[in-house]
Amino acid sequence: MDTNWTLYPHIGLRSPNLTNTTVNLQGNFEIDLEDTNWILTSSFIIFTMQTGFGMLESGCVSIKNEANIMMKNLADIALGGLTYWIFGYGMSFGESNYSNPFIGIGNFLVDPPVGDALMGPVFASFLFQLSFATTATTIVSGAMAERCNFKAYCMFSFLNTIVYCVPAGWVWGSHGFLNKMGAVDIAGSGPVHLIGGSSAFASALMLGPRLGRYANGNTPLPLGNPVNAVMGTFVLWWGWLAFNSGSTYGVSGAKWQYAARAAVMTMMGSFGGGCFGLIFTMIKNKGRADVMDLINSILGALVSITAGCFLYRAWEALLIGALGAAIVSGTTPLFDKLRVDDPVGASSVHGAAGFWGVIAVGLFADNPIPMETTNGRSGLFKGGGWYLLGVQTLTGVCLMAWGALVTMALLWVIDKIMPIRMDPYEELLGADLTEHRIRHGQVGVSRAVSALRPFHRSNSVEEVGGIGVNTGHSLVVDKLHEIQKNKGELGLRMFGNEAFVRDEPAECSFKNGFLNKRPGNPENDLHRALDSMLRDIDSSNNKKPKKGTTIIHVVPEDLKGRKFKELTVTELEELGNINAREDRFRHRFGEHDYRKDVKAASANLRWID
Repeated sequence: MDTNWTLYPHIGLRSPNLTNTTVNLQGNFEIDLEDTNWILTSSFIIFTMQTGFGMLESGCVSIKNEANIMMKNLADIALGGLTYWIFGYGMSFGESNYSNPFIGIGNFLVDPPVGDALMGPVFASFLFQLSFATTATTIVSGAMAERCNFKAYCMFSFLNTIVYCVPAGWVWGSHGFLNKMGAVDIAGSGPVHLIGGSSAFASALMLGPRLGRYANGNTPLPLGNPVNAVMGTFVLWWGWLAFNSGSTYGVSGAKWQYAARAAVMTMMGSFGGGCFGLIFTMIKNKGRADVMDLINSILGALVSITAGCFLYRAWEALLIGALGAAIVSGTTPLFDKLRVDDPVGASSVHGAAGFWGVIAVGLFADNPIPMETTNGRSGLFKGGGWYLLGVQTLTGVCLMAWGALVTMALLWVIDKIMPIRMDPYEELLGADLTEHRIRHGQVGVSRAVSALRPFHRSNSVEEVGGIGVNTGHSLVVDKLHEIQKNKGELGLRMFGNEAFVRDEPAECSFKNGFLNKRPGNPENDLHRALDSMLRDIDSSNNKKPKKGTTIIHVVPEDLKGRKFKELTVTELEELGNINAREDRFRHRFGEHDYRKDVKAASANLRWID
């Protein structure tokens, strides 16, 4: 038997090198060097879950909002992390004389001085709990995707620490009333996921669905990037191992054995959820596997196993994971019927599965001797009676009610300060463009701009460059297309220095680059044409017009205002070529166009459908 178990029968939680201290230690600080290494490493890995959430959420929304959702994840860490340091940690684990069963007081602005006997344990504990807090906050961002004002969301992220830190203290703080009643949650099915899911449900309910979300029934909208969503799931899967096994708070004494058990049971639960998800999606979709069905099943299983990750046997973990996936599969369409538009499914994955995870402890938990995680109690199915199940049920109800009600109140207050719902014009164009000046190609922005012209000034928006597009290359390719279409005849008149005619190499200037040996190369017609274009583009005849006067006719005049069915085969082919090579707006206009549109707002303005 491990000597620590004999000499220190208090669970192996108190390290031998801390037994002589006269300081009043809370459980979080009873750690030694080995424990600190384990906690810090787990914290670092848990922070990678932010990458997973960002990739998953950006993959689930439309392309024109993917950068925006990643920006929100950055804000969650920066702003939510700051407030957790200022007051969140103290409200969860403060142990001053003013602490009470509802809220902790003390340990604000965590910063123990050099020489403090608990400097290492305090910092390790804070970092670990900080990783949990930022995870709980970022769960909500997916539910608010594609219609939440970014500035208002930043304010929400700054204050959302309140939603998490108070109930976390109820369950994990020594002052918490649920903790004193014997509530058990090892790694956060309740304080992290149920709180995050309930908050996500409330925010989606208050914001309302995206424009046109339910116009064609409850069928899910297509994913913006399914590969990103799957990659995000793998990153979360990896992070969940640290989330759960790191919650043993070390590896000293008996804790290392239960850390290993937590990791294996986490995987077993995900296996159960994944197998259920595969069977479910195959039956539901008649032999085809839907990406989100499988992703949500695995994540729902991971959420479900988190509360009691080292309290179960292997077959129990499989069952709990499978039931968690089943709950998610059932509640997702239910929320859609209630018109709770949650693009990522956070309400069902984290809310419904989180509640089940809390309840599962009351049914299946073993007493993890010699640790005191369950205070000597076992679940109902292990002969432990009804008490633990009752406490766990009360815990789930309290956390769910707090998460939903406080989030609603917080959003209501923020909305009084600034509108939290995006303007319809901005929502149609996408938050990447309107909030961050990032424009993606082939995402319907051009059509949105043309349809909104009579109602909103958008000439400044049109000047934004496309993301990932070399506009110089696009311009050259456009001109080459024109040459090919006109068999070179237009090109001869198009460029002032007569492309395809001049044979003498032009002198290479320093502005073309020291390593650029091609300018002026008369080797072939393509080189001569490109050289001519570049000189023509850079000439004084092509200086940028004054603001408000730029007009670029991308679509030929004879095609404007006509529907597809009215076009000939040749015209359809020409339009297809234009759409394939153009990655900018189909029509640009200036101030005078805007004023003209306002005067004729009642006119029936049409665009190519």
